[in-house]
Amino acid sequence: MSDTAEQKRRQRFDKWLNPSGVQFANPEAERGYKERVGRFIKVFDLEKPDRVPVVLPAGTFPVYHAGMTLKEAMQDAERTCDAYRKFLGEFESDSFASPMMVPSAKAGEIIDTKNLKWPGRGLPDHATMLQFVEGEYMKADEYDLLIDDPSDYCLRRYLPRSLGALAPFEGFEPTPFILGMANKFLTPAMFPAVRAAYQAIIDYGEETARWMGPLMRFNHDAMAAGYPSLFGGQAHAPFDILADTLRGTKGIILDMYRQPEKLLRAIEKVTPMNVNCGVAGANMSGNPIVFFALHKGDDTFMSNKQYEKFYWPTFQKVILGLIEEGVVPFLFAEGRYDSRLEIIKDLPRGKVVWHFDRTDMFRAKEVLGDNACIAGNVPASLLCTGTAKEVKEYCRKLIEVCGAGGGFILTGGASIDNGHAENLRAMTEAVMEYSA
Repeated sequence: MSDTAEQKRRQRFDKWLNPSGVQFANPEAERGYKERVGRFIKVFDLEKPDRVPVVLPAGTFPVYHAGMTLKEAMQDAERTCDAYRKFLGEFESDSFASPMMVPSAKAGEIIDTKNLKWPGRGLPDHATMLQFVEGEYMKADEYDLLIDDPSDYCLRRYLPRSLGALAPFEGFEPTPFILGMANKFLTPAMFPAVRAAYQAIIDYGEETARWMGPLMRFNHDAMAAGYPSLFGGQAHAPFDILADTLRGTKGIILDMYRQPEKLLRAIEKVTPMNVNCGVAGANMSGNPIVFFALHKGDDTFMSNKQYEKFYWPTFQKVILGLIEEGVVPFLFAEGRYDSRLEIIKDLPRGKVVWHFDRTDMFRAKEVLGDNACIAGNVPASLLCTGTAKEVKEYCRKLIEVCGAGGGFILTGGASIDNGHAENLRAMTEAVMEYSA
């Protein structure tokens, strides 16, 4: 890591500590905000804070705690934000739970989202979570199209297959054909189906603007009350772009054996994009943390040999690229990473956060503790079915072992929906009692 990168990192931390446009509710709120951010910065830097930071894995729990269902929440932004305000007032955490977890059902219907199901649309009304619909949104013989021109591929292949309202885009000519004849980009609008697609985009934009207004106000109010966000931007492991978004599990496994070289070329192609995407989000938000949801890299999906061939090299490039820009990659390793720990240690010291789901946290501390901040991993199952005493005891062990010397954030292995309030409170009680 260069001296310039470290300077950028400190500048980003300073902006996070002193957010522009936020008028704190009172001096106590400002002091609390700076204490919480300072606590995170210390553990990011592998220093020992005054106590272990705690981030409650609230997810959509505030919706149910307020007596709503997810279906109701997706239809009423104001009520949803009221639910998250209620949660913010009742539960103490070092970061606030955001209603951004809850999208507008109407917006999804307008654009005819194909890769997502929700209560009332593909799922029963009583469903408590959204469901991603995996599929082959990119065909096995389309690698060259993606590699040669990703933007054109997204416009004429990925969007029409993922968003039903944009199906007419598949009939467009290749985007570069407009060079020298700009009006050719507008010509398809002569067809009613294309005009309907454009109208869907307008309607989607209007609904999203309406929906986001209350959510943005809530986020601002939560910061003004003294609580920082742990989300500044988002990026992806390049392999996951192909495996999750385009080819699906079955498709990507076949490609690893049938056309590995094209798969590797495609992964390389989307690598710089993920650096740029993460930096853009951090710049826009003023928050240095770039979040990754890592799916196909867990122990059960591929061997270490495959991980070191297909997953880690480009993912490491993205991480290093973001570090060079002074941001903090926050790497949510879903599933188990027990066999990956020695591999993923190959990163600059004190520059990333590894949030583990089902990984052995004590071994993670042993292997990574002098190299990276780790976070986790109170099981969602324990929070939903256990007792407060059991949760508190689990947290005590994590705090005393993983929190030793600093570099640890207590949080869940995954977010919860309709769990037990007393179990979330037990997490906060544990850090207050055991991390002195």
